[in-house]
Amino acid sequence: MVSPSDIRIAAERIKGRVIRTPLVYSPTFSETTGYEVYLKLETMQKAGSFKVRGATNKILSEQGSIRPAGVIAASAGNHAQGVAVAARTAGVPATIIMPEWVSLSKQEASVGYGARVILKGQSLEESIVYAMKMAEAEDMTFIHPYDDDAVIAGQGTIGLEILEDLPGVDLIVVPVGGGGLIAGIAVAVHAIRPEVRITGVQAAACPSAPAARREGTPVTVDALPTIADGIRVKRTGTRAFPVIEDHVKDLVLVDEDEMVSAILQLLERKKVLAEGAGVAGLAALLSGKTSAAPGSRVVVVVSGGNVDTFLLERILRQGLFDSSRMMQFSVFLEDSPKSLPDFIGVITAEDAVITGIDQARSGPGIPLSLVRITVEVEIRGPSHQAALLSALREAGYDIAHGSACPAGRS
Repeated sequence: MVSPSDIRIAAERIKGRVIRTPLVYSPTFSETTGYEVYLKLETMQKAGSFKVRGATNKILSEQGSIRPAGVIAASAGNHAQGVAVAARTAGVPATIIMPEWVSLSKQEASVGYGARVILKGQSLEESIVYAMKMAEAEDMTFIHPYDDDAVIAGQGTIGLEILEDLPGVDLIVVPVGGGGLIAGIAVAVHAIRPEVRITGVQAAACPSAPAARREGTPVTVDALPTIADGIRVKRTGTRAFPVIEDHVKDLVLVDEDEMVSAILQLLERKKVLAEGAGVAGLAALLSGKTSAAPGSRVVVVVSGGNVDTFLLERILRQGLFDSSRMMQFSVFLEDSPKSLPDFIGVITAEDAVITGIDQARSGPGIPLSLVRITVEVEIRGPSHQAALLSALREAGYDIAHGSACPAGRS
């Protein structure tokens, strides 16, 4: 098991090779939750996540025994980039095995840092097995993404930095995948301040840590698709699990909508871009799933910012719709010159901004005398949405969210 001294040694070893990330106070999230909320921004770390800490410590601690063909790792994204950066810094070649479903942007990011990328496996666990076999076959040193003492020790340096910047912290909220990050932080923090509460947060789509706690040992769970691909780990690490049992008070789950909302709020309020896995802790905090006394000093580890650009567009749009900042609806209008201008006039009179409009003159369910109009509008929130819908109905329009309503205008 990783010891506090292992983490202190790791901190000295990687000093100057990784970024000492900032701990930032958030007035907005503090007011929202009733806590003093601070964000540990590993989004600003090299390669965009905390993973470079563990990878750097692993490579430097074994630099004299690295095999001739270099290092190999399996990853869904962040560990890959962390290993690639650490290996390039140490001057050794790196090979990364990634699941076949990993986004193109994460593949290209790893290649950009100098790694050789191979797609193999339908899950991270399958990729890990393949990487371990390839390590033996091609004489490479395998770097596990979370179930390795040197990797865990490197991640634990985050805990030391938190205590240095905020000695009076009461609660630390940490995303959980395989458990290496929370295990390292918990060991580092509890060696100095055992009274600090540690809460782990996992995506409800892949609840391997709570399952391990229920069973008393790591077990493999089914995993559903999730925007938190960085913590989509079906089985908790065997080295991390005993630490989680001893040091982590609470394990909570967040759903997709909660993470979408957290991404949007973090971007708008703090101008910080984070991925789904990176905001899991913030999602738990904002949805009231953490436990602490009012006024407690809470640190949320925002673990990574490597979100796929195309996925980000969908996430932000979904967040805007979920928070009633955007809405889409359809209506049938008479096929006459004044129908559309009159309809648009009601919308603009309520100060809604039309961001998209589409009309269909024919198709299934469209009467010959009517035109189906689908409108997307930007609004200020739920009360503005209600006012707009009320104005449209008072003007005689029968509307339907997201679909046509053949009742037309009365």
